[in-house]
Amino acid sequence: MSADHTAGPTVGFDLDMTLIDSRPGIHAAWRRLAEETGVHIDADLVVTRLGPPLVQEMAYWFPPEEVPAMAERYREIYPDTAVEPSTAMPGARAALEAVRAAGGRTLVVTAKYRPSARLHLDHLGLRPDVLVGDLWAEGKAEALTAHGARVYVGDHVGDVRGARLAGATSVAVATGPCDAAELTEAGADVVLPDLTAFPAWLADFTRDGAEA
Repeated sequence: MSADHTAGPTVGFDLDMTLIDSRPGIHAAWRRLAEETGVHIDADLVVTRLGPPLVQEMAYWFPPEEVPAMAERYREIYPDTAVEPSTAMPGARAALEAVRAAGGRTLVVTAKYRPSARLHLDHLGLRPDVLVGDLWAEGKAEALTAHGARVYVGDHVGDVRGARLAGATSVAVATGPCDAAELTEAGADVVLPDLTAFPAWLADFTRDGAEA
């Protein structure tokens, strides 16, 4: 018998540095863009501040009038450069499976270009029920609200803001550019060291919800 997906919560997840470690792939893509354009780009620095939209990072390296074209070229480079080197974060598969085991639905909401996000998920065999791309920070609340997410899991203070605006429980993982103190200060309801701690937290969350 298939699981009753109305029985458990819809849980949203961020992608970069929450479900996947995209740093190796993104590093490679930025290095290739630097080689093509002759522009000095510090790819080591770029991968320390993943989370915001691509055009925001582009603005550090290119004048405003060049940003749209450079973003488009980056997206063209990305499939053959960034997908294969990137890996699943520890606990990513188990986190998605825990939601399904609880009868819930999984939702990925990311600032990443949706086709690129889909390539990563397919390559790693991660299968969320819904994928929404091109949303950042408070903008993520749109998708979280539309899909009835009760929980949103992310690694950035922007993810915390999006969860809070949507009225979802903000679960932060300290695996990205923001440390536990920053995530707590931003208003995360809970901060976990990484996704390996998520299934146990979800079990408590769903049990407490059922008791309530």
